[in-house]
Amino acid sequence: MSPASFHTTRWTQVRSAKANSEDGRRALADLCDVYYEPVLAFLRCELRDAEAARETTHEFFAQLLAGGGIARAEREHGRFRSYLLGAVKHFLSHQRGAAQALKRGGGVVPVSMDDDASAVRAIPDARQTSPDAAFDRQWALTVLAQAMNQLRAECAAEGRAAQFEALKPWLMGNAAHGNQAALAADHGLGVSALKMAVKRLRQRFRECLQAEIAGTVDDAAMVQEEMRALLAVLAT
Repeated sequence: MSPASFHTTRWTQVRSAKANSEDGRRALADLCDVYYEPVLAFLRCELRDAEAARETTHEFFAQLLAGGGIARAEREHGRFRSYLLGAVKHFLSHQRGAAQALKRGGGVVPVSMDDDASAVRAIPDARQTSPDAAFDRQWALTVLAQAMNQLRAECAAEGRAAQFEALKPWLMGNAAHGNQAALAADHGLGVSALKMAVKRLRQRFRECLQAEIAGTVDDAAMVQEEMRALLAVLAT
């Protein structure tokens, strides 16, 4: 299977196979590896402890890859993003419930004079980014990074690695970055040719971005919707 076709089918493979086939397990492992950071960002905000967040993230993905939880994927409207966020919330809730049960000693609830103070400390700070927002932003950044890596690899394979690195600042719309005439001369191009190269690179970047998103949904109609959601998150 080529990298391009894998990107467009991996979440569908996971959902249809429930990760019980070799292809399903491989597809799920790939998605978990790529989208580790959004879960970590969510847990950092939720737990307010970097080390605990990393440990919990490892535990969550270990359980997810071990199987079982993926059977609920159909409830998440066909988006890996929604499924992953829902799954980590469920996992964290289960962990907290187990910890509370252990703390209570099997049903005996201790009374502490510090309970009210603990409740006050647990009130979220409105100035802090919410866990859901942290997840969404890191998700968007991860998708962009994956698309950029794909484009970088393509350019390198075509012997255009240096040109890619030089033109990369223009991919996110920063067309005023640097001196175009000098850059064009460095690459043996006229200014018009440079602008055309930038335009083509932007177009290919958008295609890579759409392909990356397509790999995380199971309906082509969702791709543009997810693109809009991604851009909206980055604009905030």
